[in-house]
Amino acid sequence: MIFSSFLKALSQIGDRRFRKVLLLGVGLTLALLIAAYAIVLALLQWGLGDSATLPLIGEVTWLNDLLGWGSLLLMVILSVFLMVPVASAITSMFLDEVAQAVEDQHYPNLPKAAHIPLVDALRDTFSFLGILIGANLLAFILYAIFSPFALFIFWALNGYLLGMEYFQLAAMRRIGRIRAKELRRKNTLTIWAAGTLMAMPLSVPLINLVIPILGAATFTHLFHAIQSKADPSG
Repeated sequence: MIFSSFLKALSQIGDRRFRKVLLLGVGLTLALLIAAYAIVLALLQWGLGDSATLPLIGEVTWLNDLLGWGSLLLMVILSVFLMVPVASAITSMFLDEVAQAVEDQHYPNLPKAAHIPLVDALRDTFSFLGILIGANLLAFILYAIFSPFALFIFWALNGYLLGMEYFQLAAMRRIGRIRAKELRRKNTLTIWAAGTLMAMPLSVPLINLVIPILGAATFTHLFHAIQSKADPSG
């Protein structure tokens, strides 16, 4: 069921609506990361001024530049780890279009899906963004303690988070938020396994940026497969 859903999603990866969501997600993510760096740099410059006085050294004027370049390096390093979680969360605002593209092609006889209000979509997006970033930052502790298993921890953590979120997004379009949560709880292991399949390419540059789109399409198929199994009469 998982691989069938994945292969169906992969076969539709060239869809025009998929590309639109990808460009929106990546563009907004880059804008957010650049804005975050600009704010950090402005705070450093405001706090330090043009010069600073250090014990035993006296007045120095290069500390501002050093911290500025240091903050840039730190932001670049953090971006490697945060780019995909942030892109996944932001892209989730537009995944309704991906799900609709999947249903138009593979499930054309379905009635029109319920519209998710913008306020709810934004709330879910920022909630998901906070959980993703917080969990991945905390995971650095586990990476340090269990360094030989860091990659597996990354896959398991992000697989669980992506799986739960994307299944919820796909399901609540059709059966509402409450029933979607119930169905998600009943199929946790299947959803986690599918999410882990999505999380594995997250460590591959460039390919990882397509994962939110591919994940949304895969979980749309997976939802319909699980729903059909749970209620064969439709």
